Amino acid sequence: MLPTKIKPIEGDLFKDLKGIIFDVKGLVHPPDKVISFPRFIPEPSGNRKQEGITYKKIYALSTRFEFLEKNFPQYVIYDSVFDEKLCGVPSENIETYYSPVGRLQELRRSKELDELELCALEFCQCLKDYADTSWDKMGISGSLLVKLHTLSSDIDPVIYGTKNCRKVYEALKALQQDAKSAVKSYSMKELRELFRFRLRDTRVSFEDFIRTESRKVLQGKFKGRDYFIRFVKDWSEIQEKYGAVQYRNAGYARIKAEIKDDSEAIFTPCGYKLRNVEVLEGVHPHPIEEIASFRGRFCEQARISETVIAQGKVEHVIDNRQNREYFRLLIGNKPSDYMVLA
Repeated sequence: MLPTKIKPIEGDLFKDLKGIIFDVKGLVHPPDKVISFPRFIPEPSGNRKQEGITYKKIYALSTRFEFLEKNFPQYVIYDSVFDEKLCGVPSENIETYYSPVGRLQELRRSKELDELELCALEFCQCLKDYADTSWDKMGISGSLLVKLHTLSSDIDPVIYGTKNCRKVYEALKALQQDAKSAVKSYSMKELRELFRFRLRDTRVSFEDFIRTESRKVLQGKFKGRDYFIRFVKDWSEIQEKYGAVQYRNAGYARIKAEIKDDSEAIFTPCGYKLRNVEVLEGVHPHPIEEIASFRGRFCEQARISETVIAQGKVEHVIDNRQNREYFRLLIGNKPSDYMVLA
């Protein structure tokens, strides 16, 4: 069962009583459940092992839902706050909880690290030194967190707190521009490989993909290994409580808009404040004030004053804290969702 002192947050993972390993999504959860999706499932034909159990990694959101609906339909819930079909695992079904901060501390203490663990530790040390941040604001997520990595797995650091995240972001930009640094942006060949992988879950043209992905800082290579860094707010910075803001499905739309504020673009979940919004297709609510996503792939998608075209679910946001209502475009739940530069 989930320890009372643990509050589930983006980047954490846990194992349920059936041995399925889930990754936690977002910052806001029901009191008795954790919004999450299966990442590693027990499967004899898999290529990863943990404590004598063989696992298979599943990727696409649709595949995750299919697995649950077939095998564990009780985890597929309708959440009235988010007005959405989600995966909600009851806290009482959680057997083991994995902390990214704790795992990084374990790597630092260990005298026996494999190649990937050593590379991940070196990367985090590099970021810490260059950004002048502290170890307790850094963690390791992904397959490394649950010891289900292969030697070709990605490195998935997590940075906590707005101030730390911005310092690490600036450090990453400088490191990528330093020819002597081990931190590299993706090459065109590597971007093409990433595009082929993403096609299963997001359908955009290669040209649109390159225009956004080629300038991203949160992804790249360290010593030849792929990395993706997730920036997450500290608990003291997260104002929303479950139920204080309600979301109502208002339909589906494609819009064109100018980015008014990109200050939340590097965080997961990410957000973009809008102005000069034009509905190109679908429902026409007013006002659509922002684009939001719970998926890391939509971080850094656009910058302030740029114009974008985006397609996704329109949500009526009822913010009871501030006694205000508005609409937003939520992207990332369907393969047809996208956000590209106009």
